[in-house]
This record gives sequence, C-alpha cells and structure tokens, in this order.
Amino acid sequence: MTARILDGKAIAKEIEAELIEQVADFVENNGVAPCLAAVLVGEDPASQVYVKNKRLACERIGIDSRLHKLPATTTEEDLLQLVAELNADEEVHGILVQLPLPAQIRPSKILDAVHPLKDVDCFHPENVGLLTQQRPRFLPCTPHGCLQILHRSGIEVAGKHAVVVGRSDIVGRPLATLLSSKESPLGRQNANATVTIAHSRTRDLPAIARQADILIAAIGMPRFITADMVKPGATVIDVGINRTESGLCGDVAFEAVKEVAGAITPVPRGVGPLTIVMLLHNTLSAARWQER
Repeated sequence: MTARILDGKAIAKEIEAELIEQVADFVENNGVAPCLAAVLVGEDPASQVYVKNKRLACERIGIDSRLHKLPATTTEEDLLQLVAELNADEEVHGILVQLPLPAQIRPSKILDAVHPLKDVDCFHPENVGLLTQQRPRFLPCTPHGCLQILHRSGIEVAGKHAVVVGRSDIVGRPLATLLSSKESPLGRQNANATVTIAHSRTRDLPAIARQADILIAAIGMPRFITADMVKPGATVIDVGINRTESGLCGDVAFEAVKEVAGAITPVPRGVGPLTIVMLLHNTLSAARWQER
C-alpha cells in the first residue's frame, strides 16, 4: 500500500492563515508590526532563495522585514557590529543571520551575539538551555515544523519509538529533545516518545532505523534512507534538502520508501515550508515578549 503523503506546503498555508489573524490582532493592540531583520553575507545562491522566500512570507502575513546584505569579504568584527546595532534597535523584534557564513567568520561567535529575546532561530545558548530544561522561550524552526506536520496530520507521538537519523544542533538534537519531553505546546500527545538518535557512525544503522514508528531523516545525504531501513507502516519525516544533478531531493529515497511507509513527507512540499512559517511564528512571539 502506498504511503499517505503529508503535504507540508498545505499545512504551512493553514498556519499562515492563523498567523495573519494573530499578527493583525497584535498590530491593533500594540500599534506596531512585528519586525524581522535578516542578515545575508555573501552570494550563496541557496541562501539568497531562502531569504527571498522568507521576505515574501513576511509580506503575506503582515510582518515587516528588513534585509542587510553584506559582501563575502565582511569581517567577523563588522558583522558583530551589525548584530549589536540590531540588538539595540527597538523596532527590530527578530534577528536572522543566514547560514552558512564565509570561512573567516565563526558562526558560533555571531549566533551567540544575537540577543536571546531576538533569537528567532533558537540558536542562542540561553534559548537552547531553556529548551533542554523543557521550558522553551522559542521552538527551533525546523523541529517545530516537524511537530506541526505530525500534529496536524493526526499522527500521535506519545508512546511511539522515534528514531532521528542525524545529530546536528539545528535539527537532530533539538528535535529529539522535543519528542522526548513530557510536555509540548501542541499537547502531551505530541511528546513523550522514546527517542533514539542515530548518525553516520551508528553500528548497524538500518536495523536501528527499522525499529522506528516515526523515522526522521536529517543526515544531509541524498536518498540515504532506503526502503529496507523502514518498518512497514512507519511515518517518515524527510528533513533533507539536497541539490543534485537530477534536481532537488531529500535524505529519503522517496519513490521506494513510499511503498513501505504508512505516511511520508515529500521533498519539496514537505518540511521546508514549515521551517519558514515557524520562523515567523517565533518573530511574532518575540514581538510579544518585547512589547509587554
């Protein structure tokens, strides 16, 4: 039986419609619109497309957006100065520093400099610590998008075995934290999973993956998850976005795996659209924190 396709783009549109109302209500009550400042260093084509899509989403929802474009030769000191200026700007509620950064700039140095209340990507150590302690200020965008897909597709997490393939600080680790937490902003049914984190050095990775009721692929390798790694009927969430000679693909061999899985996200139209809309969700939350 072919898997049910979990349409992330449709879910993102549903959340956008909710945010439009929430942003309008915020503007009416506070007299200002939430504002997101994006910083783009260099000419990375994928980053430029991503920032453009974020700006368009801001326009649809009613969030003000600012773009600071800097040359690839920008020094770490200059970028830190810009971040300090954005931190001090009371009109800016959220700051997004687009990754990757040029080699001469240490990402951790820049991300640590963003004020925790404006850290809408949830990368600052303070916000990561709050997440780990199960009292998050913001939810990291891509992991939150994965939870929204599961929640709005009627797929419960509680009591399930979730296997997260990938251990990055952006997706794998925070998603494992959210899935295994006692509580969730989306309800207890969207938490309380038994979670295994696997990665490229996991011994007998296919056997581990086959144990999953919910399998999340976030390893950054094209079509890495094959049909023999999936338990029949499992839910498969593909976080990967890989640009190959044959076009865009995920970390899952979609055509083969969809014949085994019970539900699966495609690439594109899967997790990607949710990442952007959850960033805007965080921007609204940041504005609420700062306009109290």
